[in-house]
Amino acid sequence: MPKTPGNQPVNPMALSIEEVSRLLSAAGSRRITPEQIQADVDCGMPIGADGKINLIHYAAWLAREVQAR
Repeated sequence: MPKTPGNQPVNPMALSIEEVSRLLSAAGSRRITPEQIQADVDCGMPIGADGKINLIHYAAWLAREVQAR
């Protein structure tokens, strides 16, 4: 399971906006800001009732958005 900077495990099915930002930035070649993630939430990206993001649902939503364009 991925770890946070403080070495705490994170659940990829229940991430905060900041955790998603850190994970995506670490995995890619450019920085993804919390503001970019929030913009996706504002555009309809699904989040849980607790405000947490499921990374798989986020990836599926992004794929649908790209296909729609």
